[in-house]
Amino acid sequence: MSAALEMAHASHLIDRLPVPRGRLTANAPLATVTWFRVGGPAEVMFKPADAADLADFLAGCPVDVPVTVIGVASNLLVRDGGVPGVVIRLGRAFADIVVDGVEIHVGAAALDLNTAMAARDAGLAGLEFLSGIPGTIGGALRMNGGAYGRELSDVVVSATAVDRRGRGHVLDRDALGLTYRHCAVPEDWIFTGATLRGEPGDRAAIAHKMHEIATSRADSQPVRARTGGSTFANPPGEKAWALIDRAGCRGLMIGGAQVSEKHCNFLLNLGTATADDLESLGEEVRRRVHETSGIELRWEIRRIGVPASVKPSVGSQP
Repeated sequence: MSAALEMAHASHLIDRLPVPRGRLTANAPLATVTWFRVGGPAEVMFKPADAADLADFLAGCPVDVPVTVIGVASNLLVRDGGVPGVVIRLGRAFADIVVDGVEIHVGAAALDLNTAMAARDAGLAGLEFLSGIPGTIGGALRMNGGAYGRELSDVVVSATAVDRRGRGHVLDRDALGLTYRHCAVPEDWIFTGATLRGEPGDRAAIAHKMHEIATSRADSQPVRARTGGSTFANPPGEKAWALIDRAGCRGLMIGGAQVSEKHCNFLLNLGTATADDLESLGEEVRRRVHETSGIELRWEIRRIGVPASVKPSVGSQP
């Protein structure tokens, strides 16, 4: 399908969507915002002006139009054919961080690192681990993000979300159903914010711990490469990287994609990889690990969209 026809399809979809106060963009590039730097476009990108704009848009969005939300795309693989329907990306209106005593009220688009820094500046301990997670609070909620011995479930008090019909919800920690790299909240609900709790601590000690985390990441992970973070979740009682290493996958390549030699639970775009290269490499790693250990690795990287052979036209009408 030509670029002109693709744009026509996207324009038809926009014609079916509510008119928000925020920004709608047809055929919006996604590769430039993902850490892997690969993938096709969003059929339509929506950046809501605020939470009310998001709710109104969802309430008026036709139910047959797929809706996908992304953050800073640090743990995301967008397939080469792009993403059908509407991709929602929360912006500055969802990035506020407010400290109130031992609690921090934070928007879903706030960076985990910025949240950890705000806690440090307020003398709140217990949230240092967030500085080791390269993403947003919304993403951390969706996968119960964790690092260096702690998870979001250890510090979250409650979260706010909007469902596919535009209805708002406040969920306490139990309602979130957080377990290892899992959240029980329906996939089509969009997190808009959270309240986290720390405990009084010494600012210098908190800063020192965050420095140790940053140093550990730089020493053990390919933090300056085009990567999507940790690729597979750790199976019970096992380390994914060790299983991958024992399966002989360290340095394995398909096309322009490679299993990192520095930390083999990371996939790298060496500069010419497609999303298909990366996903195929991940599946080959899964196959070899299962062949050598009997263990099925579970993707931790979120994969969205369709292959290059399929163009996003689900939400369009002729």
